[in-house]
Amino acid sequence: MSIIKSTLVFALALITVACSTAPPPAPAPEKPAALGSIVRLDPALDELIPKDAQLEKLADGFTFTEGPIWRPSGVLWFSDVIGNVVRQYSPLDGKVTEILKPGGYDGKGNLPAGGYNGPNGSTADKDGGVLLCQHGYRRIVRISKDMKITTVVDRYEGKKFNSPNDVVYRSDGSFYFTDPPYGLAKGDDDPAKELKFNAVFRVANGKPQPVIKDLTRPNGIAFSPDQKTLYIGNTDEKNKVWMAYDVADNGTVRNGRVFYNATAEKEEGLPDGLKIDEKGNMWASGPGGIWVFSPAGKHLGTIKMPEVPANCNWGDDWKSLYITARTGLYRIKLSVAGEKQLYQ
Repeated sequence: MSIIKSTLVFALALITVACSTAPPPAPAPEKPAALGSIVRLDPALDELIPKDAQLEKLADGFTFTEGPIWRPSGVLWFSDVIGNVVRQYSPLDGKVTEILKPGGYDGKGNLPAGGYNGPNGSTADKDGGVLLCQHGYRRIVRISKDMKITTVVDRYEGKKFNSPNDVVYRSDGSFYFTDPPYGLAKGDDDPAKELKFNAVFRVANGKPQPVIKDLTRPNGIAFSPDQKTLYIGNTDEKNKVWMAYDVADNGTVRNGRVFYNATAEKEEGLPDGLKIDEKGNMWASGPGGIWVFSPAGKHLGTIKMPEVPANCNWGDDWKSLYITARTGLYRIKLSVAGEKQLYQ
């Protein structure tokens, strides 16, 4: 055998040994299990939620999340109603910090500890502050840019509100809020309840006036993009409805009608917080997830959640829907932008 041939044979042998002893390639990393699902009932939903959209869980370990609101600094505030704290989530580093504690009740007075005594819904005002509903104090406060707290409204005709739940501004400078009895330990039968009704109030020039008084549990609230329609979620097990009302130029409300009735639904959850996108579609917490409706009240589909959602709001580039659901905070990227609240 020639020297050249011997060398080639030896080299081939070395390659064969190296290949046979090399470790097997590492397996491809498993994709994280998908959270929830998207039920598409109408082709119109495909224009709102991308086919490859996935629900993300951003944080957990809370007790009852509510009231998400995007802030100009690029963070999301949200309430923990039972935890009695307002928290902040930063998309840049994923950190969650406490920014207001106690958020809705200081433990003093005659209210029982625990329960739904903390903060709830919120909305931005024209000066960079935030209006926040506080169950325990039974009032709406303003949080200034330097985090000072002042009471905006807490009584109607000398009587305390039940427990302001959610709030939204209108372009005339007035704001509207819902006032169910969830902050009272015994609800409608609580001896501390001073109003005989659970209303939707309009506040203009500092004076509250009930504009809707016939709903049992008014909760989520939002305006259509043209502000001519007011939507209310009624969180009542026996009457799971979203309502729509005409709003006159002077702010009065009339012509209440059922926008959608979900009373027959058996999945856990009730109509709760809701928001409107730039095309007038409604995104609403309801049985089993976030329900998506056309402006005409057609159910386009549902974002099924791993836990019952309470509210939602827009953030990031305004095509991200943040969702508060019991113990967790979630997000899903959409194809449609949200309708910005008036001062955002």
